[in-house]
Amino acid sequence: MVEGGVTTADKTEFTECWKTVWKTPYIMRLAFSAGIGGLLFGYDTGVISGALLYIRDDFEDVDKNTWMQETIVSMAVAGAIIGAAFGGYMNDRWGRRVAILGADIIFFFGAIVMAVAPNPWVIIIGRILVGLGVGMASMTAPLYISEASPARIRGALVSTNGLLITGGQFLSYLINLAFTKAPGTWRWMLGVAGIPALVQFVLMLSLPESPRWLYRKDRVDEARAILEKIYPAHEVEDELNALKLSVDAEKADEAALGEGMIAKVKGALKNRVVRRGLYAGITVQVAQQFVGINTVMYYAPTIVQFAGFASNSVALALSLITSGLNAVGSIVSMCFVDRYGRRRLMLVSMIGIIFFLVILSVVFMEASSHAPKISGIESAHFGSNSTCSAYLTAPDAPRWSCMTCLKADCAFCANAASEFHPGACLDSSKVVRGECRAENRVFFEKGCPSKFGFLAVILLGLYIISYSPGMGTVPWIVNSEIYPLRYRGVGGGIAAVANWCSNLIVSESYLSLTEALGAGGTFFVFAGISTISLVFIYFLVPETKGLQFEEVEKLLEDGYRPRLFGGKKEKSKDQVEST
Repeated sequence: MVEGGVTTADKTEFTECWKTVWKTPYIMRLAFSAGIGGLLFGYDTGVISGALLYIRDDFEDVDKNTWMQETIVSMAVAGAIIGAAFGGYMNDRWGRRVAILGADIIFFFGAIVMAVAPNPWVIIIGRILVGLGVGMASMTAPLYISEASPARIRGALVSTNGLLITGGQFLSYLINLAFTKAPGTWRWMLGVAGIPALVQFVLMLSLPESPRWLYRKDRVDEARAILEKIYPAHEVEDELNALKLSVDAEKADEAALGEGMIAKVKGALKNRVVRRGLYAGITVQVAQQFVGINTVMYYAPTIVQFAGFASNSVALALSLITSGLNAVGSIVSMCFVDRYGRRRLMLVSMIGIIFFLVILSVVFMEASSHAPKISGIESAHFGSNSTCSAYLTAPDAPRWSCMTCLKADCAFCANAASEFHPGACLDSSKVVRGECRAENRVFFEKGCPSKFGFLAVILLGLYIISYSPGMGTVPWIVNSEIYPLRYRGVGGGIAAVANWCSNLIVSESYLSLTEALGAGGTFFVFAGISTISLVFIYFLVPETKGLQFEEVEKLLEDGYRPRLFGGKKEKSKDQVEST
């Protein structure tokens, strides 16, 4: 998934993790049960891309209304912004476990609302509800896992949440594909999301609260009882003392920063080091969204249709490539981010993203310019009542192509002999669609037949390969390291809000952009924004690999400058220790 916190771990930590959970399965039970929140997050991100194809088929007012399609997709993001904010309050007030249970209830109810929705507006209400659940779960699940895990394997266990996000996305495409022939199609696709929420709710009922939260609430004996299940007996007292020191320091920092979120934000913005950290943190979070990734995750089947694959099931099958590669990329990131560093991985990732976005833009533009022509004879074959009215009255009708027809809100019925021969420009109603398909012709509503189609799908895959290991996970890692310890929560929260808001802007505007600029023009816009983002990352984001929080703070205090512009070569922790 492209949203939510991700923590990384090195190979040694994963080895230690395996040894520890083998001896103490209870730890994995805690991590897996909470991690289902990541699965919900990923599933909701991916499922709407396929469900939207069939929602358009069932509701003609959705099919004809780009804004309605964008709203159905993006309202989950809007709900997640609210859910993340409210989830923070629930976490502090009632605890992590209660927040997860609350997220499950809201998500389950939202899934049911979507599954039985009689009209598009009820679907939107359901999307807002699942978004609230996603927002609460996206911030609570990693927090619960990190606070209920031994420190030596914490990174590895929290990383499972990130894997479950991308795994949930891949699962959603498989579920979508499984229900393409079932009665109700999209209702099953959206309703099935309630099952993992129900499973997590049942599992969490038998699990304890976070020991850290209990200790903060002076419920020391309960915290001790949980630590005794997680740690060997001889380590419990040491962990309890460490917890005491950490909580006391946290309370002292809160007292220094002031009460309430507004006071904390004001204090953070007055601090020069935090401001510089925010320049870096917000830059990478906004860039993560404006490279256009969620246009692929939310609209992958639609993009595949833009590439010339009219069949919903074929579009869904090809979209599995993107979600599968995204999941693989998360694993690749874990292997390389501590070896090659955060900054280098992001810069290389951005260069690849820009390159493939430009190539994608060119391919889609070429496909548009080589779209099949419109034949007056083919159009007349279906009768004047079925022919596109704009085509009948157009003075330049002989020069029309399939793309001209689609831009007029009509549809292209392919030639019976070959999809690439001149075809008919028809009305895009369900009745006319049936007439076209009755003659074993393909009905194109979103994209035109193209010999470039498979090339476009391959390029989408290469774009994901460039994105996932770098910009897919590293921005969250940077935001966990770039702020002074006492401002980490405030700084990370501000950057996360920037990420969600950017996500909302992109998901709400993508289809409108494609209507105005075409798929090729839209990808070119993303390439331009990505180029600007690359420049900002180069100048504002330092390398934090291997540095202690104090070292990062000193780096920002001095003011970071790239080496080509007078900056000093940064030393990792390993380099410092060897000198």
